[in-house]
Amino acid sequence: MRVDNILPLTRMKASPYPSLDLLSTAVLLLNHRLLIQYANPAAEILFGLNRTTSTRTPLDQLLVGSEIFSATLHTVLDSNAGYNEHDLTLTGPNQIPLQMSCTITPVDFDGAAVLLEFRQMDQQLRLAREERIREHQEYNRELIRNLAHEIRNPLGGIRGAAQLLERELSRPDLHEYTGVIIEETSRLQALMDRLLTPHRPPQFTSLNIHEVLERVKSLILAESQESLTIRRDYDVSLPTIVGDKEQLIQAILNIARNAAQALQGTGEITLRTRVARQVTLAKKRYRHAVQIAIIDNGPGIPEEIRDKIFYPLVTGRHGGNGLGLSLAQHYVQQHHGTIEFTTQSEHTCFIISLPIINNNGEK
Repeated sequence: MRVDNILPLTRMKASPYPSLDLLSTAVLLLNHRLLIQYANPAAEILFGLNRTTSTRTPLDQLLVGSEIFSATLHTVLDSNAGYNEHDLTLTGPNQIPLQMSCTITPVDFDGAAVLLEFRQMDQQLRLAREERIREHQEYNRELIRNLAHEIRNPLGGIRGAAQLLERELSRPDLHEYTGVIIEETSRLQALMDRLLTPHRPPQFTSLNIHEVLERVKSLILAESQESLTIRRDYDVSLPTIVGDKEQLIQAILNIARNAAQALQGTGEITLRTRVARQVTLAKKRYRHAVQIAIIDNGPGIPEEIRDKIFYPLVTGRHGGNGLGLSLAQHYVQQHHGTIEFTTQSEHTCFIISLPIINNNGEK
């Protein structure tokens, strides 16, 4: 079912609370059972509500993992006293953490018992974090390119000298040592070449994101020899987007391959697509964006590397080179998108957000 094809309730008929419709903050009215009775347009956008999920939906189904918040609401109902929460983190329907402040007010009209007013705080924090990450990425890429240049030339000399020495050795048993030198310098040379490979500009064309995901799915299953399951949860009515198909395949493949390696061949990866409305990506506001989620039930990302997981050469896997996620982020940024992730034991979710731009270039 396509979310953006369903008109919000407040647009389908006259709103029962026109004054609340005008507020820029998200407002929810709940009844005594904490079922959603009304959501203003700002709340519909923030929480991705539509006609089928707006009314009579339990709040804890809309905001996953909100047991403590639900307990607070019950306390407000029992005491009939208001409450303010200035540092509230809840997980929305797209599994993206939302950092908000919330004012809880007991009410008694038209069946409503509680009025919730949310103010989103995470947007400015997220924009600042994205800017810091982008600056770090550019600095790190330049540093690594310069370092790779300095390393590549001596490596070539070492490899060439080892090859010449191998030809001069009369004892075959000594070839084992020169072979190790040649093999290891070749491996390092290949790594330096990857670090120095110029990133071609994207070749933008109209494409179906599900064709990209199907290609990734085929590649991951071909590489896996164990009981790995890939589950698809697609919004099949998504519009086409503008992008570089090969770069997007590589970006999503790098994330999915990391998930498969974390699962060690046994587990489940979910590929999910949804539409997000009124999103800010790379400091620009878009009416709609495609969100691609890559979810696995593996052990999660080690806490000590979570803040630098997108940096080059940072990896939590033995034998990994730490370039996959860095390259994925670079490709997504070239598409004016973002990558975010949440991780815990048995649930790691990477979400790629890409803007939807129509044929006239309108966002």
